[in-house]
Amino acid sequence: MFIVAGSLYVDPDQRDAYLADCVDVVRQARSAPGCVDFAISADLVEAGRINVYERWESEGQLLDFRGSGPSDEQSVTILGAEVHRYLISGVEAP
Repeated sequence: MFIVAGSLYVDPDQRDAYLADCVDVVRQARSAPGCVDFAISADLVEAGRINVYERWESEGQLLDFRGSGPSDEQSVTILGAEVHRYLISGVEAP
């Protein structure tokens, strides 16, 4: 299992528009083969921060969905990013 998690940074004035553009991507991801969970959300403390969380059954399914990545319009909006992929070897209850 793979988790992709981290933060994107955009101009605070453009965050709501960026997130609105992501609604279809979230719907598509959640219905994609191998997607266990997918969320893109506004951070509650930092006005220009967007939190990213994805969980996938396999790297191949993640890459099949990912394709070429964000649209050109979204890429221009992103001022910075700190997103990483994590390989999970086991899952346990908290």
